[in-house]
Amino acid sequence: MSKSLYETLGVSENATQEEIKKAYRKLARKYHPDINKSPEAQEKFKEINAAYEILSDPQKRAKYDQFGDQMFGGQSFSDFASSQGPDIDLDELLRTIFGGGFSSGGFSSGGFSSRSGFSGGFSSSGFGGGFGGFERQSFRKPNLDIQTTITIPFITSVIGGKHHITLDNGESFDVKIPAGIKSGQTLRVRGKGRSYQGQRGDLLIKVIVAPSPEYERRGDDLYKTINIPLKTALFGGKIEVETPEKKVTLKVPKNTKNGQKFRLKEKGFPKSGGGKGDLYLVANIILPDVDTLPQEVKECLEKLPE
Repeated sequence: MSKSLYETLGVSENATQEEIKKAYRKLARKYHPDINKSPEAQEKFKEINAAYEILSDPQKRAKYDQFGDQMFGGQSFSDFASSQGPDIDLDELLRTIFGGGFSSGGFSSGGFSSRSGFSGGFSSSGFGGGFGGFERQSFRKPNLDIQTTITIPFITSVIGGKHHITLDNGESFDVKIPAGIKSGQTLRVRGKGRSYQGQRGDLLIKVIVAPSPEYERRGDDLYKTINIPLKTALFGGKIEVETPEKKVTLKVPKNTKNGQKFRLKEKGFPKSGGGKGDLYLVANIILPDVDTLPQEVKECLEKLPE
């Protein structure tokens, strides 16, 4: 039974969750659209995210291990995704696979669409698809709202930003992404929906935040692993570290241990009530290749107690 998602991440079917996470981070760095400008990078990045979304979830992974690529109608995930068109909605695809059911011949339901772009302001309302609307003058009026789902980079969810969007009617504009947005929240853009008898609905955008190859969010706190040379860890020094907002200089004390945490207060994820969480930098001590060390240094190290 073909298992193309494991091939996408370059891991074996018996890979541990840590191995899957490590492989994902490596590939995400390589194919992230902000870093890799090649035409195929964006689609490859989508495939990597989809594979990680499934294989990092024990329940989804168990279902995939049971049915393999039969979940995609017998195609590899890459071929299946390509067959859905360039604007495939990753969130809707995964929801269809693991929520809408499937048969041995592929999906029992389909239809994928997405548009990029999003705007400021959170809304607690969900999506009201189709023609529901309300009663007026003894006839039903169509729902004028438009819904879509987009995936944004993790850093954008932390610091906010702008994005350009083009609607099906050709209308094009920039919209604002508020800092602190979370996966599953809905943004509402007023007056950008369908038109009917002089009135116009809204554009509703469900936001999915892509996993980050650098940061891990725990509540409102962020965690990032930083590399520290052995000499700096032993004798102290300063290193430059990229944070979501800017580059900072970190003072490393003598005898820094592997896994030691450094707290940057209020440099984390924006809190819903105002303020920010903290950013924790986790030390990863880089050991030099012993063969590159001077002979006298190697002799001194060999004399050290166990």
